[in-house]
Amino acid sequence: MIQACDPCLRRTALLGLLAGRIEIARRGGGQLRDVLALPDDELLAAVAGNKARGLAATVPALAAAQRDAARRAGLAAFCRHSDRYPARLRDDRAAPAVLFVAGRPERLAELVGEGEARPPAAAVVGTRRASPEGLEVARLLGRGLSAAGVAVVSGMALGIDGAAHDGALEAGGATVAVLAGGADVPYPLRRRRTYEQIVSRGAVVAEMPPGFHAHPWCFLARNRIIAALADATIVVEAAARSGSLVTTELALELGRDVGAVPGSALSWRAEGVNALLRDGAALIRDARDALDLVVGLDAAARAAAEARAAGPVPAPPDLDPELAELLEAVEAGRDDVESLVGGPGAAASVQAGLMELELMGLVRRLPGGRVVRATGQAG
Repeated sequence: MIQACDPCLRRTALLGLLAGRIEIARRGGGQLRDVLALPDDELLAAVAGNKARGLAATVPALAAAQRDAARRAGLAAFCRHSDRYPARLRDDRAAPAVLFVAGRPERLAELVGEGEARPPAAAVVGTRRASPEGLEVARLLGRGLSAAGVAVVSGMALGIDGAAHDGALEAGGATVAVLAGGADVPYPLRRRRTYEQIVSRGAVVAEMPPGFHAHPWCFLARNRIIAALADATIVVEAAARSGSLVTTELALELGRDVGAVPGSALSWRAEGVNALLRDGAALIRDARDALDLVVGLDAAARAAAEARAAGPVPAPPDLDPELAELLEAVEAGRDDVESLVGGPGAAASVQAGLMELELMGLVRRLPGGRVVRATGQAG
């Protein structure tokens, strides 16, 4: 599905052509978001120098090539003029012209919305050189947020980002990975399996052209997309000078909330997060704190009470017998995978069954991996 106009596709191709020169401009002290906010002609003049005129002559033919490249790579593409473009991104003055999507486009809409629809989403970010404790915290946050129906957004990097994605996938939910290169280029390669799982169950997105391999500035540019797609950004571990802190700065500029997990005063990994807490970031100790930051637990509790009063969502009469048996077990109070597994080797089939029931709207996952019967009016 390609819903991207020629001017926006040309803009994306132009970023790819100028990537090396943008890196030079950034190292020279230029503000990256200011550069990315420039119109095409001003961008060429600012970073291409005496090559600007020659490059400008190639621009008109770039849109068709971008459209063909996206189709060959199996990517969807939505430009900022499309009603499928995530509304949160429009809050950024330097928003991507085009968002390329690997995975089902409708899944992206379910996770972060399209047009003005905005389902809850949280970014979980942090250092690549994470501690074992930090990795576990990130995984539990990803798991708890996803189980509660909050989309987990991160950058699929080694360390905290990848652990947050893993937790969301473990919970049976879905997650959004924002890449610095092309959406069809798994990065880092060690995360290829995670990439494939996210493409299957969530969405991988990028602003750079298909097949593009990232320059250093692209990672900072990616951070602004992570911040914009989420209601709140939560940092688990970060050094005093960290790309994760750049993400929080961008989030604050966009009017988003910021939270941080406290760390030891003796650890370099905690210097950044402890500074955020000193400056007023929300204290995040667990998934409950994260949910409170993103959706507000009082509002969530009221919604749950209203849903309980409405009664359970009725199961279809032709529900598969094995799924019906699993649903009855959940209704009887067996609320986790361990209690639902009937014998050796059955965990995978139980997980698959719960996912199918969840997609049908018959069960819900809660923080901590619990499963409950879905309530409220059907449909």
